[in-house]
Amino acid sequence: MQFTASTVSLTVDDVTRSQEFFTAHLGYAVRHAADGFVSLSHDDTVDVVLLARGIEVLPPEQRDQRVSGLILAFTVASGLREQEKRLREAGVRITMPLREEPWGERLFQVTDPNGVIIQFVEWAASEHG
Repeated sequence: MQFTASTVSLTVDDVTRSQEFFTAHLGYAVRHAADGFVSLSHDDTVDVVLLARGIEVLPPEQRDQRVSGLILAFTVASGLREQEKRLREAGVRITMPLREEPWGERLFQVTDPNGVIIQFVEWAASEHG
């Protein structure tokens, strides 16, 4: 199997609010949009599709589900502290403040208006293993 792209599809209550969050704060751009659907792209990472809960393109057993229990994680090369500060100053809800794990992972989390948890990760120097 040869993959040509990666996309995460998230079912949310309010597509517009998540779309605005991803474009304003995370650098995504709208590729395609229709009623209850938006496809977002980013030059550096996975594409994101947002679907309105209840949309008929989903199988009936999936239509009323919404994103939960999922953490959308992005690894950055550097500047994690500055990104947390930028998002905080922009009024984004920081739901897990910046911290460093014993194994060398620095991370923080934000949550978008629909409850999508987004985690940002930066790996510390290799001496942490």
